Amino acid sequence: MTVVTQAGALSRSVPNWQAIDWPSARCSVRRLQARIVKATQEKRWGKVRALQHLLTHSFSGKALAVKQVTENSGKRTPGVDRVLWNTPAKKEAAIRELKQRGYQPLPLRRTYIPKSNGKLRPLGIPVMKDRAMQALYLLGLDPVAEATADPNSYAFRKSRSTADAIEQCFNVLARKHSAQWILEGDITACFDELSHPWMLDHIPMDRSILRKWLKAGFIDKNTLHPTNAGTPQGGIISPVVANLTLDGLESLLRERFSKSGRNSALVNMIRYADDFIITGRTKELLESEVKPLVTEFFKARGLELSQEKTRITHIDEGFDFLGQNVRKYNGKLLSKPSRKNVKAFLDKVRGVIKANKQSTAGSLIAQLNPIIRGWAYNHRHGCSKATFSKVDSAIFDCLWEWARRRHSKKPSRWIYKKYFGRLDGTRNVFRGVNRSADGTSKISRLFYTASVSIVRHVKIKKGANPYDPQWESYFERRLDLKMEAHPKKRQLLVRLWLGQHGLCTECGHKITRTTGWRSHLITWRVYGGTNTMHNRILLHPHCHKQVHDRADSGVTASRQEASKEA
Repeated sequence: MTVVTQAGALSRSVPNWQAIDWPSARCSVRRLQARIVKATQEKRWGKVRALQHLLTHSFSGKALAVKQVTENSGKRTPGVDRVLWNTPAKKEAAIRELKQRGYQPLPLRRTYIPKSNGKLRPLGIPVMKDRAMQALYLLGLDPVAEATADPNSYAFRKSRSTADAIEQCFNVLARKHSAQWILEGDITACFDELSHPWMLDHIPMDRSILRKWLKAGFIDKNTLHPTNAGTPQGGIISPVVANLTLDGLESLLRERFSKSGRNSALVNMIRYADDFIITGRTKELLESEVKPLVTEFFKARGLELSQEKTRITHIDEGFDFLGQNVRKYNGKLLSKPSRKNVKAFLDKVRGVIKANKQSTAGSLIAQLNPIIRGWAYNHRHGCSKATFSKVDSAIFDCLWEWARRRHSKKPSRWIYKKYFGRLDGTRNVFRGVNRSADGTSKISRLFYTASVSIVRHVKIKKGANPYDPQWESYFERRLDLKMEAHPKKRQLLVRLWLGQHGLCTECGHKITRTTGWRSHLITWRVYGGTNTMHNRILLHPHCHKQVHDRADSGVTASRQEASKEA
């Protein structure tokens, strides 16, 4: 039987896949990640490397890496060897195979997906073993990336989203005396042109393993191609490696343009992957000082700015960023879905409708609702109400044509009565019947974007780190806010409150709207806990603070003892 130590070290044998204690494995990994964050903050890079080595050689880390690549959306997509880990026996063997000694990655399988501009984006698909090795090393690299990241970088990072980036745009541009000019930046073929020597010198992970991944090459049309630059799009660890390569520009700009008060240059940077904006007081400042500095920064990393997409615009003209158009109207900053984004969304909806000419209304609704709901919730933080109404009207027109085509000989009133009606005070609701496998039927209705309430997004704090125990209570509160804003998730909170009979589990008194409440994770996320109902309890705000104060004091004491032993 395998014995797993507190650090998650692997003994001689691997247990049955179904018998693995996953909560214990997650707890072991998250504890090591918390220690990596602390060592990174203290700039003890030798200890960081030692902890990363401990994590990447642990049973817990290897088991979680195999679990990730065999349960994600790409689990049925093989690499060049056409091997899949789709049985418990193969997964157990995979844990044994994740060894650094003698490891040699195979070339990637090249495939292409279409981009919005009509071009093709190349993707590299690693074999299962290489994916698992990348997932394993990512467990040790991501805490370092979070601790050293640019404060206003929002892509490929835990608990950060496009909504945070757009809200930061509002923070730096909305005031009367905010910057008036914006440098819209885009990097040419960012993932394909990253400098290998720079990454090998600066990425804080095992250099020999990183070199093997970067030089693995790819197979396209049965031909092996070498890779002399870039990191493959499609690799699990590639986004974090790219983020680490692009980090540092924001701090460089802050050092160069650090004046405050009336003479402030108002230079602020917001980045999402390889798309970024930089604000400035004048166009001349951005053109003559900021842009050359940015160009030099990227040149050292083997990158260059796209001449086609990089431009300087005034805030009154507005700019498109992450699917939103940000612009000032008579001095008031508004963000709403961009025309390009709305067109792409409606084209997708129309494509689904045209591809289902013979489907039932219920089947069509089942395909459309996830698309419409996802798009609406993604844009619910801006000034989107007018856009939502126009979008709903366009979808209605398309569905009306779909219904008329199906019943070309029926009068319009008959068609409307069969497919449309008034529900819950809403007119022109498209509806249909869905039949389940057991033979029962249920009336379903199309989701309308106008039903989504506009809610102001609360931006994440710049220094918040999901791997740092000191930020646990902050992230718990953010989870609560998300659940309160979502109708279905709000019902889960009510169930949790009823399960506790409305009482605080810490003091035993009633939880009411007057007293307020906080949702507390019994096992913290930084120690492997999940967000499920079984790991949550409701507390009064002051009781919640007391619980975290006790835990923080215990963590501090244990750290002091560990440092004395070291």
